[in-house]
Amino acid sequence: MGGMKELEKQLAGVSRQMLQQGVSMISFKPQGQPRSYEVGPGKRIDRVNGGEVESLVFTKWLVLIPTETKFRIIRPGDPKPLVIDSTGFQVAISDKGKNDWTFIDGAGLTVNDLRSLFGTLPNDLQLPVLQKRESR
Repeated sequence: MGGMKELEKQLAGVSRQMLQQGVSMISFKPQGQPRSYEVGPGKRIDRVNGGEVESLVFTKWLVLIPTETKFRIIRPGDPKPLVIDSTGFQVAISDKGKNDWTFIDGAGLTVNDLRSLFGTLPNDLQLPVLQKRESR
């Protein structure tokens, strides 16, 4: 879809649009304890007593990272900005043994969405809570 340069261009456009609409991000940080899961099942062949034995191995890490974000919204005609505190989460995925992470914003994800990609997630998986609070 255009590679990294196109993605950077699109993200810069989003940032400009937010500023034009009076929205700015004050902070974005991890909040709480991340939870990690082994996913991405693969196969490993081992030699046991002269024969080959196939084993299930997990090839990726999936980490749920709770986050806290603060936005400031300046509305036309209102002298005081509105501040939105938002709790959410990021899903971080990497091949084991590598430090090359892909992040997915959890705002629109469900457990079923994640399970459709990573079928080995626990049956009782619960995603971090999504909340928004307004303050002045």
